[in-house]
Amino acid sequence: MGAREVGLPMRVASPEPAGLPDQVTIWEVGARDGLQNESEVVPLEVKLEFLRRLADAGLVVLEATSFVHPKWVPQLADATELLAGLDPAPGARYPVLVPNERGLERALDAQVRDIAIFASATETFAQRNLNSGLDSQFAMFDPVVSRAVGEGIAVRGYLSMCFGDPWEGPVPVEQVVTAGKRLLEMGCFQLSLGDTIGVATPGHVEALLRAFRVAGVDVGRLAVHFHDTYGQALANTWTALRHGVSTVDSSAGGLGGCPYAGSATGNLATEDLVWMLEGLGIEHGVDLEALVATSTWMAEQLGRPSPSAVVKALGS
Repeated sequence: MGAREVGLPMRVASPEPAGLPDQVTIWEVGARDGLQNESEVVPLEVKLEFLRRLADAGLVVLEATSFVHPKWVPQLADATELLAGLDPAPGARYPVLVPNERGLERALDAQVRDIAIFASATETFAQRNLNSGLDSQFAMFDPVVSRAVGEGIAVRGYLSMCFGDPWEGPVPVEQVVTAGKRLLEMGCFQLSLGDTIGVATPGHVEALLRAFRVAGVDVGRLAVHFHDTYGQALANTWTALRHGVSTVDSSAGGLGGCPYAGSATGNLATEDLVWMLEGLGIEHGVDLEALVATSTWMAEQLGRPSPSAVVKALGS
């Protein structure tokens, strides 16, 4: 019999290691980061159903879409229509990625209350992704953050290429800390550290988090965003948890990549993250069976199996 017929297999939580958070907020990026690189446009009604199912599974932070120009991310050209058709779940948040002042205007028109900006820790990626430079990108973001905060909107800062850049190679820790602090000082309530091409290892994660602490940054303002290119996403997440990080980005079914970094593969799968958190006795609020069913359904819509190990194990 398949695992779905007999329910979840029995698991025994491991002894609670010292230093781990009691609860983790899962920042679900499947509907935005997960779908943005799909070559075939996913119908609006499928995206709305995906978000509804994710919320029903207990996820309370659901990054819904992006106001990036449709020329650059055609998959999310329906952002305005999606937000208009969204039926928000009680208590859930639906952040939207905003690239510039024009994107902020669209977010304000749509009455969005949570936004994210997307910066780079390296010069080359800033030029390729933002048509800007490592330093000049902050001049572009400053009026966006200032106005959003003035309007009572929560602003999250994404920082990409924190561990490695396909054009520049390893990224100096000091460079990442400097860029990240600028986003926080600008007014971002949280900084998500992105392993955009999935090259980080636990030792590198530990070194970066320690450097932020030495620089005076409260770990409570940090989140992590790992890709699983080399199979290190869960190990990296475990390291971040041990250092006090309590917000983890993930994508249902392991969907996603980065359209501007060809070597990037899928995000950390939310199901794999939940399985680990349950084994550690960490609260997360997600119904794993419902989430696996959602990702299995979404894989059917996309016409290919989910890369998530837990979806493969439980969704058969």
